[in-house]
Amino acid sequence: MSWLTDDDGDDDDKYADYEARTRPNPKGNRARTKIRPEHSDAVTGRVFTVDRGRYSVLVAEGTPQEHEATASRASELRKQAIVTGDLVDLVGDTSGEEGSLSRIVRIQPRTTILRRSADDSDEVERIIVANADQMLIVVAAANPEPRPRLVDRYLVAAFDAGLAPILCITKTDLADPSDFLANFAGLDVTVVTSGAGADGGAVLPTARLRELLAGHTTVAVGHSGVGKSTLVNALVPEANRAIGRVNTVTGRGRHTSSSTISYRIGDGWIIDTPGVRSFGLGHVDPDNILRSFTDLARLAEDCPRGCTHLPDAPDCAIIEGVAAGELGENGKQRLDSFQRLLASLA
Repeated sequence: MSWLTDDDGDDDDKYADYEARTRPNPKGNRARTKIRPEHSDAVTGRVFTVDRGRYSVLVAEGTPQEHEATASRASELRKQAIVTGDLVDLVGDTSGEEGSLSRIVRIQPRTTILRRSADDSDEVERIIVANADQMLIVVAAANPEPRPRLVDRYLVAAFDAGLAPILCITKTDLADPSDFLANFAGLDVTVVTSGAGADGGAVLPTARLRELLAGHTTVAVGHSGVGKSTLVNALVPEANRAIGRVNTVTGRGRHTSSSTISYRIGDGWIIDTPGVRSFGLGHVDPDNILRSFTDLARLAEDCPRGCTHLPDAPDCAIIEGVAAGELGENGKQRLDSFQRLLASLA
């Protein structure tokens, strides 16, 4: 700094002119900015599993250069969920060589999102899978006993997310699933079954399922112990998913799958998810539930505006139609299931 005096000899103007000093940036010489790099050199990959902050990503999918890479999340994405099925943009070392680590800098727009909440009162959604277009709902005919209400919830979540449902009934050698399937007779749901053969071994509908899964990204869901991992292993032998047994005292299955992971099956994908005993729908708009009950939705076209479809709703065309027998013997069961879901979200 220069100390200057004016013409009269005093120093009252000593600060009138001086050499300015710039305070150094404590974090370096580069100015901070909110402008993020465009990452024009990023490559696209598919997230096929997530494990403790590390993402396994398939790079150059469908080409001779296809390979797996390990990635971490960029700091700008710390508040965004990255899930199995996401298409992401990667930078850094995407070679996939041992010890290499790339970075996910963008999540590409999702076509679908399958979500669940901890319970019906929890409005915080948890994204399970992205970009699936089908849901394979696996249910055992017995051991553990099938739960129609849980299947209803899966159907609501599927229709809410825009996924086409497929219902697979396992262990049909232990019980006749006809009564259980009657609960869904009015829905447009594809059904496949499996059981044990004469030698006691499982007869799995792998040929039919391969046909249904071809060209699709399908998320498999189901109660613990229903045989979901057994199906996945039959469809993808190299998957080697752990298989649990049902507790003979409680009748409940053990949680054997602890992660959500994608497996290629032909030109499609199957995404295996951990078994659950509940499926919260706190994130679902009650108005969307009706879409999963297509048989009731047809009757609802004649409902008055603002109809809640609950038991005390006046002039509800669904209630009147079911009472008149328009949906046959299963109409009351379908309406009961529908109203239970509406009441749990109210």
